[in-house]
Formats: sequence, structure tokens, C-alpha cells
Amino acid sequence: MALKLEDHNILIVDDDQHILDLLITIFEKEGFQNVFIATTGAEAILMTTQNNPHIILLDVMLPDIDGFTLCGKIRSETDVPVLFLTAKTTDLDKLQGFSFGGDDYITKPFNPLEVVARVKAQLRRSLQIPSRQRRKQVYDYGAFNIDPNTGRLIVNGVRVECPTQEMKLLLYFCEHPNLILSKHQIYKDVWGEFYVGDSTVMVHVRRLREKIEEDPGRPKWIKTIRGLGYLFETSTNGDSL
Repeated sequence: MALKLEDHNILIVDDDQHILDLLITIFEKEGFQNVFIATTGAEAILMTTQNNPHIILLDVMLPDIDGFTLCGKIRSETDVPVLFLTAKTTDLDKLQGFSFGGDDYITKPFNPLEVVARVKAQLRRSLQIPSRQRRKQVYDYGAFNIDPNTGRLIVNGVRVECPTQEMKLLLYFCEHPNLILSKHQIYKDVWGEFYVGDSTVMVHVRRLREKIEEDPGRPKWIKTIRGLGYLFETSTNGDSL
């Protein structure tokens, strides 16, 4: 039986007890019972292994490790959504967060109801993936292939880890080959109701290029169409099977 939204495991990583108490209270009021906490990076790694969270809320400034580096370590263990909770508000900080594998970026001080809404949105998308994937074809482009049924990306015969949001974006490109897709359109269709800004798509596209392109600086597959958006070019590279 599929998990209900409220049955998912949530891991909150923060060393501020006030924030932990606030979030635990609001999640419990919203019906979530499986809320775990960690106050250090070491605890977060242990809790990730032991409790198999379905989503992680991660502070950037922890006592033993910065959250960006910790996110990179978490990404080696799981591809569940990671939402940064941080007082770091610059565009550079946000770019760094996304480059380490974050799926969303929430700045402090925050509205706890907005945090819950963003978590629910991420979990709903996760719930929807299996039913959609069973109807999807395998996209095989020779040099790489994507199996939406298993969430696997294979590049030159080697499996490459692909976090949830990157996989969603790559599948979106595969579903819309040889079409110019505006950033606004990508925001709406891939990230849903939350506006995340130009930098988010740019970072995720760069990370996909690093995975599938022979030369990410001169991409053959995901091309930038200046002033318009992106084009997933298959017409000259071979169509999917």
C-alpha cells in the first residue's frame, strides 16, 4: 500500500532548538508523526542511514560541518529531496546550495506554514512519480539512457547517481525533444507552484551537462538558446528507442 503524505519520514537538521521545536510542533499539527531531528552533521548522516527519511530539511550553519558539504555527503547515500533552511540569503549562497544537490532553498526567518507547504509539494511529487513512471518508455540515446521506471541514468555503460530534481528535469527534456523551452515554462512544469528563479534551472542544467555531455562546455544535448531558453537536441544525435 502506498504511503499517505503524513506517513513519510521527515528529518530536520538544525542546531537551533527553538527552530526544531517550532517545526516539530507545526508538522505534528499538520498530521506528520514521523519527524526526526539532528543537531550536527554526524547525527544527520546517522539518522539518514537509520531512519530512511523521505525528505530532509537542512540548516547550512552546523557546529561540525557546513550544510552544503553535508548535502554532498547525503547525496552519496540518498536522492531524497533536500530543502535548505538558512540565514544565508545571497544569490551566490543559493547557487552553492543547488550545486551541492539541494532541491529547494528557504531563508530564515521563515513562515513555518510555508515550510510545511513546500515539504508537502515535494512529497506529493514523489508520490506521483511511480504511477507516471510505469507508463514511461526508456529513453536510449546511445551514449546514455534513462529508465524512468527505476530512476536510473546510465552513461557510457556506468550508472550515474542523479538526484530527484535533476532526474525530473532530464525526463522533462526527454519528453519535449527538439523544442525550445523557456525558463519560465520549465519552472512551471518541473518545480510546480514555487517560483525558484533563473539560477536554479541554470545550476540544474549545468549539473545534467556534467553527467551526460562529453564536453559540458560545448554541449551536444542540452543547448542554450540565448534569450529564449533551452533545447534538448535529439534530431542530430539520434532519437530514443
